[in-house]
Amino acid sequence: MEITGYDLYELPPRWLFLKIETDEGIVGWGEPIVEGRAKTVKTAVSEMLDGYLVGEDPLRIEDHWQALYRSGFYRGGPILMSAIAGIDQALWDIKGKYYDAPVYELLGGKSRDKIRVYQWVGGDRPADVVEEANRLVDTGYTALKMDATNQTRHIETAASIERVVDRIRNVREAVDDTVDIGVDFRGRVSKSMAKTLTNRLADLDLMFVEEPVLPENVDHLPAIANQSPVPIATGERLYSRWDFKELFRGGAVDLIQPVVSHAGGISEVAKLATMAEAFDVGVAPNCPLGPIALAASLQVDTYIPNLVVQDHGFDIHSPDLGPAYDYLEDPNVFNFDDGYLDTLDDPGLGITIDEETIESRSQAHVEWQNPTWRNEDGSITDW
Repeated sequence: MEITGYDLYELPPRWLFLKIETDEGIVGWGEPIVEGRAKTVKTAVSEMLDGYLVGEDPLRIEDHWQALYRSGFYRGGPILMSAIAGIDQALWDIKGKYYDAPVYELLGGKSRDKIRVYQWVGGDRPADVVEEANRLVDTGYTALKMDATNQTRHIETAASIERVVDRIRNVREAVDDTVDIGVDFRGRVSKSMAKTLTNRLADLDLMFVEEPVLPENVDHLPAIANQSPVPIATGERLYSRWDFKELFRGGAVDLIQPVVSHAGGISEVAKLATMAEAFDVGVAPNCPLGPIALAASLQVDTYIPNLVVQDHGFDIHSPDLGPAYDYLEDPNVFNFDDGYLDTLDDPGLGITIDEETIESRSQAHVEWQNPTWRNEDGSITDW
């Protein structure tokens, strides 16, 4: 079998889909994307396919991964690893369809029969956050995640700290004790504030705190972990096993959160899970993306033994609330029940793309960018 061509589709709300074609008529789909940098990643994917992969056998996935990663003098980073990730997903999709098996069977088979998922709690005001948390629990979620803060100064006032703690405490007290709550700091706070806030949140029995500091400041995680019993999760903005290596050695992280569309695809995330297992670390993949990325992540989740919970970026419990289902021929493939998703058992990634809708929606102008935040004095702060 030989790769004969490909297509890339920029799609609303902020997604990039890749279709790889073969001479046997089997096609594979991937989702190579950096949110807000779709055109940049699109160029990187085209360079890799035109410069190396077109004309090659799609079944030699590991060899292709090594070639795409190691043949460049400059390696890693969000753009190159996301480009590799989407290509890798599409190749696994082709291979699964070729052997008439879901990807998890080719990886080694099932470690579980269903996959626990969590949903993000939206809302700006405390009352809105509590209302949304209750709505999601009523829908069937047993795990939630919420932002800890908005823009934050290097050292915050006592009043600001109290507002953050109260907002999270209100949600914790509003839902049943069987509901897990993760709190995402998104790297928005300094190491000083991270120590203060994780200490103040210690009595709320949180599932984890995510990115208490930026990825470039992970050397401070041991100090944060030593003064707080709350499990620490991070890794959404790390892109390969080499990025994670020092994180594991530091011993402070309890959960890693690789994104299957950023961290080198199915091949690399499966390897990261094996590394994590050796360090007694769980895996809670992030996936604030579209249906192809979620399907790829679920294939890895089904296989790895140390999965804790899976993030997702659209409302799987209510197809009417998001565009993801418009791109699928079967909108019921993500079957949600009592906090869990079923495994995807059809060949390849386990989903069938509605190509007519993809072609139509790709004509839309998509220009998503995250906002630029400033403090009261006009200085830039982290979003």
